[in-house]
Amino acid sequence: MAKKKGRDSNSKKALKAEKAFKAQTKSAAKAKKKASKLGDEDADDVNIDDILEEYAREQANFLAVKITQTARPSKRLNATLIPSPAHHGRKELFLFGGEAVNRTGLAEFYNDLFVYSVETNIWRKVTSPNTPLPRSGHAMCVHPTTGVILLFGGEFSSPKQNTFYHYGDSWLLDGTTREWTKLDVKKGPSARSGHRMTYWKNYILLHGGFRDLSQSTTYLGDLWAFDVTTYKWQQIEFPTSAMKPEPRSGHSFLPTEEGAVVWGGYSKVKNSQKKIVGKVHIDSWTLKLSSDLKTPRWERRRKSGWAPSPRVGCSMMFHKGRGILFGGVYDTEETEETLDSVFYNDVYAYQISTNKWFPLTLRPPRKKPVQQEKTSTKTKTNELEANLSRLLGEIENEEARDVKLEDDSESEVSDEEGITKVDHPVTLSLPHPRFNSATAALQDSLYIYGGVWEQGDRELTLDSMYAIDLGKLEGVRVIWEDFAEDLAQAEQDEETDDDMDDEDEDEEDEDMDEEEEDGKEDAPEEMQVDDADELADVAFGLELAPDPRPFLPHPRPFESLRVFYSRTGNEFMEWAISNNKDGSKRAKELKRDAFELCEERWWERWEEVRAQEDQLEELGGIGEIVEREAKTGKSRR
Repeated sequence: MAKKKGRDSNSKKALKAEKAFKAQTKSAAKAKKKASKLGDEDADDVNIDDILEEYAREQANFLAVKITQTARPSKRLNATLIPSPAHHGRKELFLFGGEAVNRTGLAEFYNDLFVYSVETNIWRKVTSPNTPLPRSGHAMCVHPTTGVILLFGGEFSSPKQNTFYHYGDSWLLDGTTREWTKLDVKKGPSARSGHRMTYWKNYILLHGGFRDLSQSTTYLGDLWAFDVTTYKWQQIEFPTSAMKPEPRSGHSFLPTEEGAVVWGGYSKVKNSQKKIVGKVHIDSWTLKLSSDLKTPRWERRRKSGWAPSPRVGCSMMFHKGRGILFGGVYDTEETEETLDSVFYNDVYAYQISTNKWFPLTLRPPRKKPVQQEKTSTKTKTNELEANLSRLLGEIENEEARDVKLEDDSESEVSDEEGITKVDHPVTLSLPHPRFNSATAALQDSLYIYGGVWEQGDRELTLDSMYAIDLGKLEGVRVIWEDFAEDLAQAEQDEETDDDMDDEDEDEEDEDMDEEEEDGKEDAPEEMQVDDADELADVAFGLELAPDPRPFLPHPRPFESLRVFYSRTGNEFMEWAISNNKDGSKRAKELKRDAFELCEERWWERWEEVRAQEDQLEELGGIGEIVEREAKTGKSRR
């Protein structure tokens, strides 16, 4: 018995020891596996370099910017459209964000970035995890010398648009790599949308905007400057008693050598009866800044002739010393239940330096210049270079032959390798009336994307894109236009509503008359213009602006920039030499300065020359245009 008990005890001990050994082996295996995952240096077959390389690969995949060719963007409104930085040498447009209402009536917001090549008509979609959140009503600005692209603010709403959220974040977009960078801003503008940005020296300026707090809306009139060298915001303060524009949003904000210009916009104010009413601004202000931003001031500008009628939803784009405006809408509150709106599709140019407006109208393409005797372009170029070199006595003949003339935008761009030119249909009719379209000026063309038009109670987002040559104005290039069915359906619905109204008209004649009278009385208060005397100051009729620089050569009617420079290049070169007092610039730099001044002068007087051309055409007899050589009298194309 004793032996049996001993054997049983030993068996139990052996079994227990075996279980302990298996548990220890299993625990060791788990520890080894865990150590391998954690990169334990004592684990077998674990290389720390491989682990770090894997981490780097995963991080790169997470932050990777993916660019894919795609169809055109889906229709949307309140997006931003900006040109690529000029020094990148790419003819591209950037479209970001926006909003739309889907078929179920719910709002959708976007944060996708599209890049459009105007030469190839190709859209590319850019995606990356490090992208600003979906938004609309934001603002973007390209700084011309540094190429910095800044995005600020915007809004987001619940699907039924009962509540709104406004962003106050700042983002940089690299125009080459398409990478986004969020800035860690400790002090900057408050959250808002509907604000406007432009540039001045080493700053990007921000003005205005609004915040919708559901129960109330606050309009802003503050001014901020973003330093493109330090990436910091600075508020520009004004004395309490200083004159300044009223708070507003959706206005125009254009750059000048002294600072900027503000025109138009919209806000809500209290009228004499303490009711909140909409106010359409038609005033213009000049912002003058000093290099230290310490002594800013606003100066109100006088009204000028040919100014556009009061409107909103039509912010101007800057183009070579002027603002270009398209479309807009003006609302008149007829009754408490109906709203009558006037939509526009006209184009205006605003000369910033002279404070003058000019309506731009399309005209049929002119006949090509008649070639009476063929003259070599090379001969013409050599002749002009010889004259310029004569003014620069110290320039050697070899250097003079190597210098090429800067050409103008009207010369045809040669096809680059691998680029297929796209010929879009051209129409002599301006785009359908609309407001809040996204516009951008790239080189000498105005691009118009989307917009909103209303028919009765229906609000239509117009799916379309156009381009207008601002130099020739010979029609509108239709990049795409796809809203004919929406317009037809809206008009049909409007006719149905009108028929139903006609059936009840006899029974409600008295009530309708009373409402119309009430509406007429309330209309001036519900949608106001700045002041009655301001509107009376607007003079209509052709009034040519005085020449701010009469000492410079003046372009002639029907004279292209190329011909203007060929005729007056010597005079502009003399100006360039006289301004090179320290003699630091070489011949090529002087010729570039001369051409830049010539181009600036050509656009400065473009509206006046265009008016002269129209007057000459009204006289008749101008069937074709002949460009003559200045010396030989021969004509060429």
